[in-house]
Amino acid sequence: MDGAHSAALQLQQLPPTSSASAVSEASFSYKENLIGALLAIFGHLVVSIALNLQKYCHIRLAGSKDPRAYFKTKTWWLGLFLMLLGELGVFASYAFAPLSLIVPLSAVSVIASAIIGIIFIKEKWKLKDFLRRYILSFVGCGLAVVGTYLLVTFAPNSHEKMTGENVTRHLVSWPFLLYMLVEIILFCLLLYFYKEKNANNIVVILLLVALLGSMTVVTVKAVAGMLVLSIQGNLQLDYPIFYVMFVCMVATAVYQAAFLSQASQMYDSSLIASVGYILSTTIAITAGAVFYLDFIGEDVLHICMFALGCLIAFLGVFLITRNRKKAIPFEPYISMDAMPGMQNMHDKGMTVQPDLKASFSYGALENNDNISEIYAPATLPVMQEEHGSRSASGVPYRVLEHTKKE
Repeated sequence: MDGAHSAALQLQQLPPTSSASAVSEASFSYKENLIGALLAIFGHLVVSIALNLQKYCHIRLAGSKDPRAYFKTKTWWLGLFLMLLGELGVFASYAFAPLSLIVPLSAVSVIASAIIGIIFIKEKWKLKDFLRRYILSFVGCGLAVVGTYLLVTFAPNSHEKMTGENVTRHLVSWPFLLYMLVEIILFCLLLYFYKEKNANNIVVILLLVALLGSMTVVTVKAVAGMLVLSIQGNLQLDYPIFYVMFVCMVATAVYQAAFLSQASQMYDSSLIASVGYILSTTIAITAGAVFYLDFIGEDVLHICMFALGCLIAFLGVFLITRNRKKAIPFEPYISMDAMPGMQNMHDKGMTVQPDLKASFSYGALENNDNISEIYAPATLPVMQEEHGSRSASGVPYRVLEHTKKE
């Protein structure tokens, strides 16, 4: 109320034409923020649905005798279309709203993935057991929703047009040049420890991803804003800064995906999602505040409430991913390929979809909760027999059959 009262007093002191233009500019900025937030929420939600839809297609083919490859099914192509649509929505959202508002909204994909994982549970649970098992997910979803509401409500309202002149001016400003120098030094140090000293800690790898991701979102906002202005009639494609930003966007996104792929081979996907979300969001907001000056002119109360929303969203994502079950690898005593008559999902040249370990928009978690329960093969106990007589003929290993009671 104090901020609104002071703003009203300032408007009363301005000339009528100035006050009218200020009010229209503020309402236009709020409208653009709302459009950007809705596009980001829609994009992350659709990406989460697409990833889980493709995963469902992969699991269904692996558990059936269908000889088709995953890319020959309508379900997989529907998931691909939805993924492209969601990524397009997230990309467009950067052109309308400040970077500090769009980046934390990737928590929507984590919330959607958790809800989808609970809905598609195949087992029948009692209500008491169900609540006990998924209480952390419910609490995490609630906290993430509250944090997202605070982020949207108290996000910065300042947003300028992404013209070539504005982007170039921000790029050569001394705060951003100093920030880039610190980030390059930090990135080189982390890369040295990771490559030369074999520092494979998840924080080291995801810090590399977060530093690259901050440059990705900065360039994405510039490219998306200049494209939207060009579509609206104000051509920006003749500025060289557009192509510089585009090349930086593609390069940082590719290397970011490479580091994420390496992290996914060593750590659980839920741990990567929670730690990666916290680090990437924090560094990306910092980069946006330095490059685009998102928080210039904002009062202390709005900044504190925005930071509180980020912390609540961080806690919610951590609780959601904390509740995910870790996949237990199955190592049989006898190779299933060596047993005659045994069929597996690789027969007849069947292709299995590779796991999508990362998304450029920090997409949804992989929902592997039920795979180990539904498709976990049974182990075959093996016992070695000692044959005393030379005339006894047989294989050195004998497979024992057990009853259900045993």
